[in-house]
Amino acid sequence: MRKGAVVALFGLVAGLLVSAVPAIAHHSFAAEFDAAKPVTKQGFVTKVEWTNPHVWFYIDVKNADGTVTNWGFEMGPPHGLQGGGWKRDTMKLGDEVIVAGTLAKNGSNRGNARNVTLAKTGKKMGAASSEGETP
Repeated sequence: MRKGAVVALFGLVAGLLVSAVPAIAHHSFAAEFDAAKPVTKQGFVTKVEWTNPHVWFYIDVKNADGTVTNWGFEMGPPHGLQGGGWKRDTMKLGDEVIVAGTLAKNGSNRGNARNVTLAKTGKKMGAASSEGETP
């Protein structure tokens, strides 16, 4: 009986630790992005990471001097995007997109996307951002 209680207690503690990991790993919008710094970038998709807790995509943006800079944009979770009409293949490598969002606080080439417009069709889609649809 005593051995069973120890095993049950160990299982409970292990379960609590595992369930706490996603909460610890997740961050708030304000911790990483600056709502006072809106950004709009247009470029071609180079990578899409359709994973939890956030979907990330990367685009090559042509600068005024002709050089190209790769930008990464965070969107909401896959289930939030699917609720807004997204599918895994809505945005494909090579697609041209226009992204409206907010810059990262650390000055890197990263942002939080509020919405994404598919240049080919003109379709504008919400990005399930934790900031919301408007700045």
